[in-house]
Amino acid sequence: MTAPGTRTGQDADDLDVEEALALVKHPDTPQGQPSSQRSQAAAHGSPGPQTPRTAHDTHHRATPWPDARAIAERAGRRAGARRELVSVTLDSALGLTLAAPLTALTDLPSFDSSAMDGWAVAGPGPWDVRDEGVLAGHAEPAPLGDGEAVRIATGARIPAGTTAVLRSEHGRTDEKGRLHGTHGPVGHGQDIRPRGQECRSGDHLLPVGALVTPAVLGLAAAAGYDTLTAVPRPTAEVFVLGDELLTEGLPRDGLIRDALGPLLPPWLRALGAEITAVRRLGDDAEVLYRAVRDSTADLIVTTGGTAAGPVDHVQPTLRRVGAELLVNGVKVRPGHPMLLARTKEDQHLVGLPGNPLAAVSGLLTLAEPLLRTLSARPAPEPYALPLAEAVQGHPYDTRLVPVALRGDRAAPLHYNGPAMLRGVAAADALAVVPPGGARMGQETEILDLPWAASGISVCFT
Repeated sequence: MTAPGTRTGQDADDLDVEEALALVKHPDTPQGQPSSQRSQAAAHGSPGPQTPRTAHDTHHRATPWPDARAIAERAGRRAGARRELVSVTLDSALGLTLAAPLTALTDLPSFDSSAMDGWAVAGPGPWDVRDEGVLAGHAEPAPLGDGEAVRIATGARIPAGTTAVLRSEHGRTDEKGRLHGTHGPVGHGQDIRPRGQECRSGDHLLPVGALVTPAVLGLAAAAGYDTLTAVPRPTAEVFVLGDELLTEGLPRDGLIRDALGPLLPPWLRALGAEITAVRRLGDDAEVLYRAVRDSTADLIVTTGGTAAGPVDHVQPTLRRVGAELLVNGVKVRPGHPMLLARTKEDQHLVGLPGNPLAAVSGLLTLAEPLLRTLSARPAPEPYALPLAEAVQGHPYDTRLVPVALRGDRAAPLHYNGPAMLRGVAAADALAVVPPGGARMGQETEILDLPWAASGISVCFT
């Protein structure tokens, strides 16, 4: 029997906004039973008897959304400080963070070279042209005497005695084979890349903490590096929970498709993790306990099962392994029942709600700051945009709403219920809507999705 003014299940997310408003306005009115938060879709599943919890209790027990992100960041920083650095080849370093400064091992360029195809010339001209040419990658050419010129390719070593390079389009030869400039006098040093123009050996090129992008790989190679010292990617295992989940075909007989198994691994990779396993564990408490106990990953991510129902085994498992619960519920919708625990000194578990958009909320709230600091990446610069239309808020929780970025405005998208992915699939970001909602034109904080954020997409590989 459910007492008036209480809800069964997790209350988890997932009161939607309208339900939450009704509960706050009419606290003595019995509410309908929501579907289990263990399920990946609100339309499926029928929860059994569970411990009643009031919205008031849930609100005061949960962690405010900004605080939850800060706790996850501190947890990652603490664990990251103990991680061993790695030396990786350039072809394995993309998306990592430099753990040692990038210092030039040579002058760049390492010799005087031609910036253009044309002629290396000595003196003011006209010039007598030698028969041979100078190509890139060849041995040091013979010196030029005053009044001489020689054909030269871009990147080729400049012959001693050269005063400038005359571009191919700025010169012509007469009937006697002498070279003349066609665009006025040739300035001393014109179109010559002098040795050390970009850097000298020992120059500081990039600091510790720089993200290894394709351009950084090119610079490192040019500066003489074969390997880089970097912060390793944190490893992650994904445990998909729920007996009701199908891995293929159409939903049938009360079973639904697993949306989070395909969604989570690439999303976690985009956040910088190396996925070591994706396991579908069903609703077996002992199997989950052994999986958590035996995991050696830096991060375990579970889906669903974070409530107190008969098949919600995450919290009992955390108690069995002696985990320290850092975050137990967050004041955010969707995603309220997410949790963060320290399972070992150097290992954490992020428990995501089973509803897909609620799980995405958990990724951005807890997994992103944890993985970012484990990877030693800098936090993205916060920014805000005005909303293209008003957004209804939750009365006392932050709300994360999928938005499309259109010019200088964020347009809220429909299909943004906890069990829905249609909105976020079309989104560029999530808008952070404060309790009470936001009016049209009000600036709200924007959380970029990983594939829309500059520089993050390199981590998909």
